[in-house]
Amino acid sequence: MPYKANDSHRHKIPKARYRVENWSDYDAALRRCGDLTLWVTPEAIAAWTSPATGRRGRPSRYSDLAIETGLMLRLAFGRPWRQTEGLLGSLMRLLGLVLPVPDHTTFSRRSANLEVASALATTNGPVTVVIDSTGLKVFGKGEWHLEKHGNQARRTWRKLHLAADPDRGVILASELTSNEEGDASLVGPLLDQIARPIGTVLADGTYDCEPVYRAVAAHSPAAEVIIPPRATAVPSDTAESAPTQRDRHIQLINERGRLGWQRAVHYGRRSLGEVAMMRYKQLIGRNFRTRTLPAQKVEATVGCKVMNIMTRLGMPTTRKVA
Repeated sequence: MPYKANDSHRHKIPKARYRVENWSDYDAALRRCGDLTLWVTPEAIAAWTSPATGRRGRPSRYSDLAIETGLMLRLAFGRPWRQTEGLLGSLMRLLGLVLPVPDHTTFSRRSANLEVASALATTNGPVTVVIDSTGLKVFGKGEWHLEKHGNQARRTWRKLHLAADPDRGVILASELTSNEEGDASLVGPLLDQIARPIGTVLADGTYDCEPVYRAVAAHSPAAEVIIPPRATAVPSDTAESAPTQRDRHIQLINERGRLGWQRAVHYGRRSLGEVAMMRYKQLIGRNFRTRTLPAQKVEATVGCKVMNIMTRLGMPTTRKVA
């Protein structure tokens, strides 16, 4: 039956209401997200052009820093490469800097294999990590090609895997894969990007498998793993003598039920991972601007870096109200 046909029989859960307690500060932070004020350090000016390498052949005129700057402006303001070239050139003139600006062809070619510097956020102590994934669109053949050759339109997707800090709202690690990759197989590569110890890892039921627990234990043996076991989950053979974290979750669910287990382990923090996904799609976009997977990986990494810069400007402090 269609969803609307059974809508009147479904249990209604009222939508939670929240009040922003630091609205004046958060309002100022939102305005700063569109501020065009730029600071160019002497180190950035010195590193704008590539130094001589001493090898044969013509050296690159622009450094990776110049290409990364253009890519960040492109993603932050949602402009094509030609308009990004014009934007960066106008900023150089306004700042009074005599620096060459890469053309749009150089931006497009060099950004495909860019090494992003200091891409993601860091932390100074044990951190809570929420792991989740989402799909991003990749456009395929154009309308003219489909009309001429009679092929069917095909949607291609990429999967963006994020490890977010729910307390600060920043992205700690990111991985971009094709849609054939499983979510659980990316837990290890995500945790390898986090240099600090992990206190808690939260994820949804998709990650309920032994390789995930092993990957977390290999990174931080004392980390707490909060993943809801499947409805058909059973305790391990050593549940009585040496229960694992998953065994304890199963026992707690049998005693208190799913909702009681969620309240006991504070599983609601996992929803902040979905908030990070929503913020990425709103700030950076739901579609990729590049066409190849290596270039899309660079675009996703720089997009997370732009998100973290905007997050540092200010985040709302909310309180649940009745």
